[in-house]
Amino acid sequence: MIGIIDYDIGNIGAVANMLKRLGFPCGIATTAEDVEQADHIILPGNGAFDACMRNLHASGLIPVLEQQVLKRGVPLLGICVGAQMLGVGSAEGAERGLGWVNMQVKRFPHMPGLRVPHMGWNRVYPAMPKHPLVQEMAPDARFYFVHSYYMMTNDPHDVLLSSDYGVEFAAGIVKDNVVGVQFHPEKSHRFGKQFLAAFVRG
Repeated sequence: MIGIIDYDIGNIGAVANMLKRLGFPCGIATTAEDVEQADHIILPGNGAFDACMRNLHASGLIPVLEQQVLKRGVPLLGICVGAQMLGVGSAEGAERGLGWVNMQVKRFPHMPGLRVPHMGWNRVYPAMPKHPLVQEMAPDARFYFVHSYYMMTNDPHDVLLSSDYGVEFAAGIVKDNVVGVQFHPEKSHRFGKQFLAAFVRG
């Protein structure tokens, strides 16, 4: 069972629909018991970083997430702001992140000819081409992005995928069983399906 964390923020329905189309059983996780029953966890997120962190704290799910993910090794995938929340903090706000990955979140600088937010399809490039999550990824893989802030890891070994929008940034990060992607796999058609399938089967 894949547990999709519901903390009143995030594109939960689209993620659930994509997983169901792939044939993977999933459920909405709103309680500690729901999280404990999940063998994979997805942390979606959209909107402002601080609002997401406050809602996650208010949900009361952080202790059980830390238990399952950090202590028991249950795989977790953060999506968009859900990925940014895995780091130490964000230039967007004042709230601290979960701190599971040594990573900061920075705002795209003003760049002539490029609008912020970065919105639309963009190529990604594997930084770990032999990692199970990306080893079967098509060389022309493109994913759908919507973000004004980007992930920058303090350890280059945590970068799974990179992309470029005026500056090179981490499109995907991985640290042991903790994975985060800046793009929206649930909106990325066949490339998103392939990535989600690799996460669940990995």
